[in-house]
Amino acid sequence: MSILKGNNINLRALEPSDVDLLYGWENNSNIWSVSNTLVPFSRFVLEKYIADSHLDIFQARQLRLMIDLVGAGHNETIGAIDLYDFDPMNKRAGIGILISDEKYRNKGYATEALGLLINYSFDILQLHQIFCYIDCDNKISINLFEKFRFKITGEKKDWNITPEGWKSEFMLQLINPRSRS
Repeated sequence: MSILKGNNINLRALEPSDVDLLYGWENNSNIWSVSNTLVPFSRFVLEKYIADSHLDIFQARQLRLMIDLVGAGHNETIGAIDLYDFDPMNKRAGIGILISDEKYRNKGYATEALGLLINYSFDILQLHQIFCYIDCDNKISINLFEKFRFKITGEKKDWNITPEGWKSEFMLQLINPRSRS
């Protein structure tokens, strides 16, 4: 079995046909707060992003993989998982995940995708650590990352302004248990 294939989902590279999905996700203002987005993306920008996605993570300093639900009559893209702020010198990267439709949330797909990307990050990329930033009120995401032994290592007080007011943000880190000091 491939390191990017699980029981219910596969992680795969971007394809030109993904532009419509990305366009919908990136321009959904309801999720801008979790991605620190302030403006919509044009189709042209997203097509260029996909065209440049052939660059490896060492060139692009980021990697987006699509989350495909597979098997038992399913073959649908349900989200994306990213490595960003890739720092090869210090062997670390940030991680972010999106399950786009609520009907696919709380079914274990994000857990499976995160587990696959953690293994890829540590076994293939040989990273020493991965990290993420999560709104302090986002208990579901915090619980997801804590399942994999991510630890809250910092809190940025009143970090992001939202329609509800200022929100604080946690930084979570996972150190590769197999990496050398």
